[in-house]
Parts: sequence; structure tokens; C-alpha cells
Amino acid sequence: MEANDTEGPAAGTGPGEPAARPHTGRRRNEAVRQAVLDAALRLLVESQGAPITVEAVARAAGVGKQTLYRWWPSKGAVLLDALTDRAGQDVPPPDTGSLREDLRAVVGATFDAAQRAPWGPALRTLVREAAGDPHLAELLRAYTGTRRALLRDVLDRGRARGELPAGRDLDLMVDQVYGLFWYRFLLGHAPLDAAAAERLTDSLLGPGAP
Repeated sequence: MEANDTEGPAAGTGPGEPAARPHTGRRRNEAVRQAVLDAALRLLVESQGAPITVEAVARAAGVGKQTLYRWWPSKGAVLLDALTDRAGQDVPPPDTGSLREDLRAVVGATFDAAQRAPWGPALRTLVREAAGDPHLAELLRAYTGTRRALLRDVLDRGRARGELPAGRDLDLMVDQVYGLFWYRFLLGHAPLDAAAAERLTDSLLGPGAP
């Protein structure tokens, strides 16, 4: 991490390089933050196993690397924020008042997003590299923890409304959802589509449940 907290502009010096962004100070500018997250996710997709550096993310986003160090404590934190931000866009937390509808929405959106760039390719890269990199393995655990928490909240609300028995093991239900997701996502033996999301929801809740 840089000791000097001053920052000059990150100027693009050739064709294809990003234009310079103005100094943003200590307060995070949302447009610049989004540019950094988009750049980090894009590099994760394109890296094909090569290490992603802070310098590369800063250059791709058109900011000084001091900006990244000032706003995030580590490169891993940038990547985690990028993945979580994208997942939040692609799989927003629903609250329709119906457990069945909320569960179907989360599962369906998760399955759908996994088929598209950049989320799907980024996850595949992260899983592949995490096998030999403890830091990325911890990043992957932190990321999957955020997704489990979202689904657990959906199930908690449903149980509070009486749509699930009080003794139902919610963590096991979460495991069943993401166990199926990761198995199909990584091995590709069966589709992750709307029909699969519907069948999984029925399996968890029962076809006649509210």
C-alpha cells in the first residue's frame, strides 16, 4: 500500500487506453467506483489465470492506484466488491410477501446470471484459480457467504410468515440450492434454466405449498 496519499491523474497515453479521470479526493465518487469495479471484473474474466495486479485494475479504470488503496484495503477487496456488486445487479433481493415467489426469483436469477458474461466467466476463473491460491479461496468463501446470506434472509422471512415449519433447517435448504447450482455450473451435466429453478423451488417447498 502506498504511504503517499496524494494522487495525480491516470492519463491514457495511447490508443485504447482509458481517458484520465479527475482527482476524486477521499470521498468515493460513485462513477469512479463503478469504473473500478467494472474494470476489476473485466480483468478477472480476461486474465485466464494470470495474476491481476492493482496497477492493471487502476490502469483499466483510468485512475491512480492510490485511489484503489485509499478506498479498498487490498486487491482481493476490490475483486470481492466487484463480484458482490455485479451479483446485486443481476440477482437483487426480492421481497414480494410470498416465499415461493421470492425463492423462485432468487434461484431463477442466479441460474440465469451464471449463463452470461461477465458473471459466469468471472466465477469460473475465480473457482479455477482459488484451487491453488489461498487468498482467492478466501475471497471465494466471502463472496459465496454474501449470496448464502441473501437466500437465508428470504427463507427467514418466509418462516416468520408461517410459510415454513418452525423446525425446518434453513441452512440445509441453502445448501441444497447452491449445491445444485455449483454442481451444474462446474460440471455442466444439466441445464441451469427457468425450468430447473421451478423444479428446485417445488422440491424445497412442495408443489402445493403457498
